[in-house]
Amino acid sequence: MATKRDYYEVLGVSKNATPEEIKKAYRKLAIQYHPDKNPNNKEAEEKFKEAAEAYEVLSDPEKRARYDQFGHAGTSDIGGQYTYADPYDIFERFKDIFGFDTGFNFGGGSRTSKGSNLRVRIKVTLDEIINGTEKKIKIKRAVLAKGVNFTTCRICNGTGRVYRVQNTIFGAMRTESICGHCQGTGKTASSIPPGVGPDGLERKEEVVTIQIPPGAVAGMQLQMRGKGNEPPGGGTPGDLIVVIDEVEHDKFKREGLNLHYELYVSIPDAVLGSQVEIPYFGNKLRIKIDPGTQSGKILRLKGKGIPDVNGYEKGDLLIHVNVWIPKKLSSEQQRIMQSWANDPNFTPSPTSADKTFFERVKEMFS
Repeated sequence: MATKRDYYEVLGVSKNATPEEIKKAYRKLAIQYHPDKNPNNKEAEEKFKEAAEAYEVLSDPEKRARYDQFGHAGTSDIGGQYTYADPYDIFERFKDIFGFDTGFNFGGGSRTSKGSNLRVRIKVTLDEIINGTEKKIKIKRAVLAKGVNFTTCRICNGTGRVYRVQNTIFGAMRTESICGHCQGTGKTASSIPPGVGPDGLERKEEVVTIQIPPGAVAGMQLQMRGKGNEPPGGGTPGDLIVVIDEVEHDKFKREGLNLHYELYVSIPDAVLGSQVEIPYFGNKLRIKIDPGTQSGKILRLKGKGIPDVNGYEKGDLLIHVNVWIPKKLSSEQQRIMQSWANDPNFTPSPTSADKTFFERVKEMFS
């Protein structure tokens, strides 16, 4: 698969471009590479679609924010690409960019209709996010029922659009709208079987497989092309939009690509040093506690955090050491502790090597 170009590069704008600058750049490219101006030019058609794909992302504040943070993986579908069936789809989606009447006929005649999208939320655990996973879910989507026949709409003659001319003080004005009789499909259903709606569609349950990439984040949207509802009368099915919900872990806390873990050690282990094990997503990590370790010390394990969804890097695991102070002591334990009370070795005497709380916080985020 060819490497996708940066969307800002495609439109020829900077990453700080305003929405109006993005809109203006797209309009210029769309007119330059429009298929009607470049008949039988496959390269121009691909550039036309590429510009539309870039504009679809950068013109949407939410999609643009995800793209700026995660690159193509943050906005693409599970297959990794935005696709358009034909230039008419692009014009229909962004016709406000060109103005109401562009003069482009897109080949004339009827257009391929597209079904509505489905949207589901899926819960993903931190364990699944670390390594990526595959999930199967059940959906109900509208599909064309067997035995349904369709005829050309008598109102719009199959175009899916109706036109009206009104006389105004400014002269005759031509308006265009979706045909209300066929809902823009250009076809009407006939020979409808029992239990099927007037649009010829029925809802069927289907199991779909979703690939969750390593490093997925809460709110991330994955698109499965063609897994949405089918349109009445035939055409291109809509898409399935999968929204990621991250399940909070009971031991690890996520902060971007980093993970945080609270480790509690006993006074003897902190004073004498020890080796401890912590659970780590199906495995165990052995952690060395140096003699004299202070409560609040942060141990950083490089590369043991969350993988970047684009595969560029991995975050770190930050282990926060807490020395456990028992709340109740036996009389013998109290006697021993009291004997240490005036021992100079147990008198706090922090040095420059012992970081303050604010220094530890600053180090944690560096």
